[in-house]
Amino acid sequence: MPVVVVTTLLALIGIVGLAGLGVWQVQRLAWKRALIERVEARIHAAPVAAPGPDRWARAEEDEYLRVALRGRFQHERETLTQAVTARGGGFWVLTPMLTDAGFAVLVNRGFVPSERRERTSRSEGLPEGDVTVTGLLRLSEPGGGFLRANAPAKDRWHSRDVPAIAETRKLAGAAPYFVDADATPNAGGFPIGGLTVLRFPNSHLVYAVTWFTLALMLAGGALLVLRSEYRLRRGAGSR
Repeated sequence: MPVVVVTTLLALIGIVGLAGLGVWQVQRLAWKRALIERVEARIHAAPVAAPGPDRWARAEEDEYLRVALRGRFQHERETLTQAVTARGGGFWVLTPMLTDAGFAVLVNRGFVPSERRERTSRSEGLPEGDVTVTGLLRLSEPGGGFLRANAPAKDRWHSRDVPAIAETRKLAGAAPYFVDADATPNAGGFPIGGLTVLRFPNSHLVYAVTWFTLALMLAGGALLVLRSEYRLRRGAGSR
């Protein structure tokens, strides 16, 4: 097969591939912007009732929805998951709430440093009776953290894996999501709520420009090669 044909085919394949990656990043950019707009609208909206069982199959559609729920905490079934926050390292306190609606929800009541890990060190912040919680609906974090798997048998948790925690704590009929409590202070100062991180990296435009630029560079390089080959052949034919 002539060199010109091979060069042209390889260049076309490369250009199409790079341009395709650029188009994909443009699509991702639109998706990310829509996500950010949706989250911004939800976190500033008035709270709505936490979704019940009829909505659980579509829980992903309710991520970061601002919700309110009322019920009783089951403090004896709380779970601590490792956390790294702006306040340093420690734990998230996930406490089951048996809601007035009749189902259980894991509530991330907030952050505690290591020295407040034991419930006895923060007994003032263990309310009895009915309480109301407002916060953001979050999706389960299965498996564990980076290179660290959850170990339910050892009660060691690196992520807020709702189904695994519910099974370990024997929570029947638990919602498949958890709720990050807002910054409403707890008695005694702990746990500290309202530490949800709302940061969505958005470099898709940079990536798109990079891929399109590479496609143009490849096209320009291929044209130079073909032009050079054409001149060589033309010179050879005129001798």
